[in-house]
Amino acid sequence: MRGSQEPRIRVEPCRFASDGDDAADLMAAYGYPLDEWQESVVNCWLGTDEAGSYVVTSAGLALPRQNGKNVCLEAREFYGLVINGEKILHTAHQVKTAKKSFRRLAAMFTDKRYPEITDIVKHIRYTNGEECIELDNGGVIEFSARSRQAARGFDGISLVVFDEAQELTDDQLEAIVATLSASATGTRQMIYTGTPPYPGCPGDVFRRRRTMCLSDPSTHDCWHEWSVEAKSVDDIEAHDRDLWYMTNPALGIRLSEDFTSEEYRTMSKDGFCRERLGWWSPILTEVQETAIDAALWEKCASTEMKPDGKTAYGVKFSPDGLLVTLCGAVIPSDGRKPRISMIEQRPVVQGTKWLADWLNARYGKCSCVVIDGRNGVDVLVDRIGDTWKAKGSIIKPTARDMIAAVSNLTESINDGSLTWYREQTALDESAKTSIKRKIGAGWGFGGPDATPIEACALALWGAKVSKRDPNRTMRIG
Repeated sequence: MRGSQEPRIRVEPCRFASDGDDAADLMAAYGYPLDEWQESVVNCWLGTDEAGSYVVTSAGLALPRQNGKNVCLEAREFYGLVINGEKILHTAHQVKTAKKSFRRLAAMFTDKRYPEITDIVKHIRYTNGEECIELDNGGVIEFSARSRQAARGFDGISLVVFDEAQELTDDQLEAIVATLSASATGTRQMIYTGTPPYPGCPGDVFRRRRTMCLSDPSTHDCWHEWSVEAKSVDDIEAHDRDLWYMTNPALGIRLSEDFTSEEYRTMSKDGFCRERLGWWSPILTEVQETAIDAALWEKCASTEMKPDGKTAYGVKFSPDGLLVTLCGAVIPSDGRKPRISMIEQRPVVQGTKWLADWLNARYGKCSCVVIDGRNGVDVLVDRIGDTWKAKGSIIKPTARDMIAAVSNLTESINDGSLTWYREQTALDESAKTSIKRKIGAGWGFGGPDATPIEACALALWGAKVSKRDPNRTMRIG
């Protein structure tokens, strides 16, 4: 017997052709033949439209451990490097996982039995945490453990791999996805591979992507999953060996029934069902906790004119890269409550020149500007850098800073020690619909459009922590 080569869940967009067979042939030619199920997955990932462009821009692969999902990644990466000359960023939750993937791929490029492959290698960097393979055709793959800084300095990436995707957080995703914005080839693809999240798992991106693909997939989404379906672990007959073969395509090929039997006797039922049978438990982490108490927020509303005092601005680029929001905060010099205010929100496609011009015109009257988000941050900083020369006048917050800014704002709302302008509907909706988004050991704002309240939090935090105060009267807007 061998494991099922067909996934229980298959979501695939229509395609005209595929480079998948070529990728499989390439792997086989260099001693790494694919299983039937692996060929099927790679065929989808490399499916093309009539113009020859890859159809899939976001791919998900979920199956139990040790079945060979990394071979699918190696086939995609090897073909992308050798044939397409792509620039690839391979990320994992742990350094050791990223290093292991690097070593497996590097072995293919250093095998002396295949000089036609070793001859196209320009450079291989083995430095811990900076592993990289670079080819003469321009193909480059960088390996990195995920962090908010993991994607810094990577330009023109066309493929991002999220290995151990069950651990991927929104904060990491926002930082890394920005690398796709400047792809020279125009090809952009993200691949998420992993196992079902465990209870208390810090990442919810993988679960959210799965839910989206199963309920409302776009014409560029795909999802492949080997799993058992059940509302409760009590509904699963974990001892049923037919279930073992249904959920593990490598069982009988690389996985043995004896080893699986030992796992069954050793692990908890919940752990066995999740890790070996691919069970997605309907855990409570999907419940979204409101970030701001609506009643307390309402009590902070004011129709009074904006006060004069120490001023700071907050700029937030939305996680999807579509919007940029500008907000301001004033700490009055006469002891009144600080005021937060939304100033402008525009599509990122309109560029950032308008924003740079607006900020530059107010440099002499403002303590600092705090800028956070994905696409556009560095461009904006470059555009205002010649004007905003004072030390600390431009702040790019860390994750810890964002946690502090959100905590400061919510505490100010809870104790009624700030005001916001009641007529600003967009800010009002942003505050009331915001949910808690996990960031490291703390949390930030999330939701359908959290950028206005996030930008306000940055502005208020900037006004409080900045040591710079031009000490000039002004009004936001």
